[in-house]
This record gives sequence, structure tokens and C-alpha cells, in this order.
Amino acid sequence: IDSGDTGIKRGFRKAQRLKASDLQLRFCTNETQAARETFVAKLQRLGFDILVSEVFSPAPAAAAVLKERGLRPHLLVYDGLLPEFDSVDQSNPNCVVIGDAAEKFTYQNLNEAFRVLTDLEKPLLFSLGQGRYYKETDGLKLDVGAYMKALEYACDLKAEVVGKPSPTFFQSVLNDMGLQPHEALMIGDDLVNDVGGAQRCGMRGVQVRTGKYRPGDETHPAVTADATVDSLARAVDALLRQRQQTP
Repeated sequence: IDSGDTGIKRGFRKAQRLKASDLQLRFCTNETQAARETFVAKLQRLGFDILVSEVFSPAPAAAAVLKERGLRPHLLVYDGLLPEFDSVDQSNPNCVVIGDAAEKFTYQNLNEAFRVLTDLEKPLLFSLGQGRYYKETDGLKLDVGAYMKALEYACDLKAEVVGKPSPTFFQSVLNDMGLQPHEALMIGDDLVNDVGGAQRCGMRGVQVRTGKYRPGDETHPAVTADATVDSLARAVDALLRQRQQTP
């Protein structure tokens, strides 16, 4: 939505038609520059019919994991995301959490996260997603995955990913809807994180030719979408037509 892609906006509005059908609808996002409530409020101001409970994003899931495991994070995230971690003890950190920190991904801040990890006997890194890049109005921008890989390499560890494409993330959405994987369909523009992540969880995945889509996606060596369509709007139309034809 923030990318300025009017096709995505039209598709999002058309997706509201799913609410009027007998299909359940959830929005899965790796948005980590704003708290979920702020993100949803912005969409509501733009006229979208959407509730906080319908949106699944990495930060609330990460906060729950941290509290469950008694972990105290050093946060390298965008300032707008900090409220999501207000309920989490951040004193004397024993892990690092990184999200899409944008301009906060400076050498100084990355090196501070590196030092926290290397000072720990058992370093633990959480990444809010692992996207390689995302699209804004002025072009493609590096996403959190690039910086996650840098810290993995420097610290000789493997990050725990919270958010797409983690199967745990997708399973939490299925649990909320009370569905089995084969009963759900994921529609997204990111072949690896949207489609591939959903497929690894047992869901079907449809890619749209907008946003992160690249022509080479359709011959990707590891991930093959169950279908590829020109836009989210067309995906919704096809889904509703199929639903009407199903006895």
C-alpha cells in the first residue's frame, strides 16, 4: 500500500469483497516500520475495512516469543515499532531483535548489535522477516534480510525468523481461522516469502505480478507458484468466481 502501487490499492479494496463471502480473510504482512495498531489505523483512514485482529505481523509475534522464553532484547528496529515491545523487559539484553530499521541500519548500530551478540555465551538473533528487498515509490530498497545475513556471518550463527516465510508464522494465522493448511490460499507478490513460505506450511500460494514480482520468478529454481496472475484484483475475481461455481 505504501509503495504507491495503485493496482495494489485497487486489489486491496476488491479483497474487501471476500468479507462479504463465506471465506475467511486475514492479512499477513512483514511490515516492521510501524506498530500494528498504527498500520491498521492508517489503512482505515484511507477507507479500508480492516481490523487489528485481522492483521498478522512479526513484531507482536516476536514480543510474545520473547516473553514466553524470558528473553530481554537489544532492539535494532524502526522507532515506530518500539511500542510493540513496551511490555518486554529490555534490561541487560540476552538476545538481539532486528527489523526493517531503514536509515537506522548504520555501521554504529549494526556494530552495537554485533557486540551484544558476541558478548553472549549463547548468542541469539531474531529477525522480523528475511526479505531481500521491498518496493517504494522511488524504487527498490534493501530489506532486513540483508542485514540479518551480515550478522549471521559475523557472529557465526543462524537467526530465528519471526514472520514470513516462517512456517510457525503461517501456522499461527491458520490457528486463528481454525483451518488446516490445505483449506487456505496465500496471495502475495513475494515468491519466496509469501508463496514459498505458505507452500512449506502446506498451503497453496498464488503470486501477483506487482510489487516485488520479477519476470524470473516464473522460472525460479526452488519455488513454483500454484498460479500467477496479473494483479490482486484479478486474483480475487478468480477466487470468487471459483467459489460461486463450487457446489
